[in-house]
Amino acid sequence: MTDVCARLADSSDRPVLERLWLLFQHDMSEFSGVLPHPDGTFRSERLEAAVTRADWAPYLLTSGAAPVGLALVRGITAPTRVLNSFFVVRGARRAGIGLRAVQEVVAKHPGPWEVAFQERNVAAVRFWRRVAADIAGDAWTEERRPVPDRPDLPPDSWITFAAPPPPEEQSRPVNA
Repeated sequence: MTDVCARLADSSDRPVLERLWLLFQHDMSEFSGVLPHPDGTFRSERLEAAVTRADWAPYLLTSGAAPVGLALVRGITAPTRVLNSFFVVRGARRAGIGLRAVQEVVAKHPGPWEVAFQERNVAAVRFWRRVAADIAGDAWTEERRPVPDRPDLPPDSWITFAAPPPPEEQSRPVNA
């Protein structure tokens, strides 16, 4: 499994995004301690925002015909975009799909980016540092910030980097 496509999701993708969201929240519950609601679902305000708000962009990640993950971006029109949620199903991990998917998503929105992750999630720590170095070389930073309204959780780690414009825009004269 080596191919990946990160495409902007539309309304017909919502059921798939909702199922992937449950898998994502299940994975993250290991680090957050959040349990599902009595009906088996998890909080989904971020997914709802991504599919309904103009300043968000939900991406469906696929490999061939199979859905393999999601990426939720907020701040599309803001000075800095935030990769709010990113998930790749376990069967597609460690094959380069996640890295290629992030590269594809950030390439669609050049400029400054931020990504948060939990230090306890050792795989995420390695992954996001690799992503930042791959996209920005040495020009990225990492800092710890408190989780808003969650004093019971350790601070999140935030990586900041800039995604360059596509090569065709980089070589264009300024006044063209």
